[in-house]
Amino acid sequence: MLLKSLRLLALILGLLAPGLAAQAAEPTRFTVEVKGRGPDVILIPGLSSSRAVWDATAGALEGRYRLHIVQVNGFAGAPAGGNAEGPIVDGLVEELSGYIRDQHLDHPAVIGHSMGGFSALALADRHPDQIGRVMVVDALPFFSVLINPAATAETVAPQAAMIRDNFVAMNDADFERLQAATMKRLVKDPKGQADALAWSLASDRKVMGQATYDIMTSDLRGRLPGISTPVTVIYARDPSMGFGAGMVDELYQSNYAALPNKRLVRIDGALHFVMLDQPDLFIKEVEAFLQ
Repeated sequence: MLLKSLRLLALILGLLAPGLAAQAAEPTRFTVEVKGRGPDVILIPGLSSSRAVWDATAGALEGRYRLHIVQVNGFAGAPAGGNAEGPIVDGLVEELSGYIRDQHLDHPAVIGHSMGGFSALALADRHPDQIGRVMVVDALPFFSVLINPAATAETVAPQAAMIRDNFVAMNDADFERLQAATMKRLVKDPKGQADALAWSLASDRKVMGQATYDIMTSDLRGRLPGISTPVTVIYARDPSMGFGAGMVDELYQSNYAALPNKRLVRIDGALHFVMLDQPDLFIKEVEAFLQ
């Protein structure tokens, strides 16, 4: 009788175990919308962005690929979840690795914009066995060189902390004015600009501030020589930036010089949100990347 009961208990635990394991591995830093069928592609939006930033890209791909479209918690109205406290980007990268493992994805392609692009590059650095290729969209291995070319993670930390704290301390009216001015520098397309502004205003400011701090103080330049994953870097250039194409080319070429297996592609007529400003050209490059 005892043996029969133990066997029954073992059977029950065996049936429950997969569900318990899946529950334990549930991401806390992001949610995922899965669309389409075919080879796996992960799409990661940038700071304060909605997964809707990938709508046009997803529409072009979902008939031939299975898309895993990430929404970072705390951005664009999504609850903060696990991003409510402490550092964000490192945890995001590790949970993305866990998602790939738990969903049994076979070396997916990973496409990330801005902070999402940095996270994709970090994923290639830390977990090269998990992913097939990476597309980094308008992101650098160390963002703070845009503020000071001589910056280091240590020297920029006080400024990054001030920016982080100001996200929370600023009153609503000032924050809205700041974001409206910022989006004019990041998006040309009128609808895209309005969408990006709405996403940022709906974001959790504490999460925005911490993610900004994380990115400003994270430097992957020294890790680039060891990244063997094929990486395509898409970057934007527009006359409204106020400097020539050669200067933008040099910025990306010099900062990615140590990355061995790379392809750099400039898309003209776009600001930071390349996929919104030049959707057709962007999709063309994504198609080439996925071949």
